[in-house]
Amino acid sequence: MINMHVFESYFCKVAPKSVHLWPKVAPKSVTGAEKVAPKSVIKAITYSYSTIMYQRKIEQFLREWKNHKGHNPLVIKGCRQCGKTSSVLDFARKNYEHVVYLDFHEHREYKAFFNGALDTNTLTMTISAGIKGAKFVAGKTCLVFDEIQDCPFARSSLKFFKLDGRYDVICTGSLLGVNGYKTKEEMEEEAAASIPVGFEQHIMMFPMDFEEWLWANGVQEQHITYLRQCLEKEEPVEEGIHQRLRELLLRYIVVGGMPRAVSTFMETNNMNDVLEVQRSIIDTYKSDMLKYARQEDKSRIRECFDSIPVQLAKENKKFQYSVIRKSGRSSQYLGSLQWIEDAGIIQRCYNTTITELPLGGNAINDMFKVYMTDIGLLISMLDDGTAWSVLQGNLYAYKGAIFENLVSDMLCKMGRKLYYFQKEGGLELDFLMRYKDECCPLECKAHTGNAKSLQTVLKHPEHYHVYHAIKAGDYNVGRSGPVLTIPLYMVFLLNET
Repeated sequence: MINMHVFESYFCKVAPKSVHLWPKVAPKSVTGAEKVAPKSVIKAITYSYSTIMYQRKIEQFLREWKNHKGHNPLVIKGCRQCGKTSSVLDFARKNYEHVVYLDFHEHREYKAFFNGALDTNTLTMTISAGIKGAKFVAGKTCLVFDEIQDCPFARSSLKFFKLDGRYDVICTGSLLGVNGYKTKEEMEEEAAASIPVGFEQHIMMFPMDFEEWLWANGVQEQHITYLRQCLEKEEPVEEGIHQRLRELLLRYIVVGGMPRAVSTFMETNNMNDVLEVQRSIIDTYKSDMLKYARQEDKSRIRECFDSIPVQLAKENKKFQYSVIRKSGRSSQYLGSLQWIEDAGIIQRCYNTTITELPLGGNAINDMFKVYMTDIGLLISMLDDGTAWSVLQGNLYAYKGAIFENLVSDMLCKMGRKLYYFQKEGGLELDFLMRYKDECCPLECKAHTGNAKSLQTVLKHPEHYHVYHAIKAGDYNVGRSGPVLTIPLYMVFLLNET
């Protein structure tokens, strides 16, 4: 049993002491370049002093990547403002003597470094001539290519950096592979370049997940271990801990995991400030849609995006093109929806033909729900006052939209693909997942919910092949026959497959 005094001393604080992205003493190459470096480097240093850097799971991945012998250059993909650049720069600062940072989105002129030969010797000579203070020392220099989708030949150069082996390269990309992102000239440039197949490693990065949110609020590993034990033993969580976690969950719903929103909340505890940040992020996404999408797709992409809260408010949450516009058809909007998904803003949850593994093999590609990747951004898209309602414990507004998107947020950020089951006649299971080698329904219901569809499925294992299920809601851990009930804040622990 966990020591409650120790728990409260750490867990009930508003937030832990923050760690700044850059220390007062920067890496040698950055320190030497501070007065003469290009604006992008100076901007990174200046901005980071006012930005709190919270612990992210990608830190452990980056350490393992660096320590793996013969590792490829790394490409980190994810939606805008999910923390890619700050995490990479923080890691590079801590693990390399010299960091060479090129932001191709803010400084288009950096593309010229890659217009000639792409061998490593030529590139290091060209970059060091163009950026005073840039130092290249074998085994001690890391290059960071930010928004690499804006410089296709920089991506082509990854093959040569890999074959050379003297320098590590980490790249970030927000709109990699998004259809229509390029102008005609940029598409021609991309066609002339080549993707270094076999010479780069990819990873998807999401906004902060619920576990990272707990870390930011002072929750330590011993507390999460205790929760895992309660889940494994199917024992209720001690009441004091249970109530505190419920409170933190409600705050997570309204704040979400966008780092700027989290930092704003931790610094001010002012939800109006948080909402302003969230809506500025939404405005950035909408600006991307208008700026980078093909002309004929611009209005349709915006219409698709703006329809998401309405789609989720329906009793039947299946995505319907007629909700976007009366008489709307998939042929008109399918590409537009794909654009938003490729940008990492939304996640699709596919219906399945049967409740059996493999779920991906049984998915129906043209029948799906759409959820926002980050729950906090969904809240910001809803009516003013929604955050207040949520903080008062009213999770059941919008006909379950918030409830289901919260679970979607937790599942997708742990790397799970999303599935559900619905058939004619009204039978519907909120989510399906592979759990302990079985197809396991995950229902999101209120404490008094009957979950009739779930009971029907469990009563007929000969037909549905479902033997166990999980129901998540506003209650503690327990079991009723084949149904394990867990509090919503435990969904992030369902990572066993």
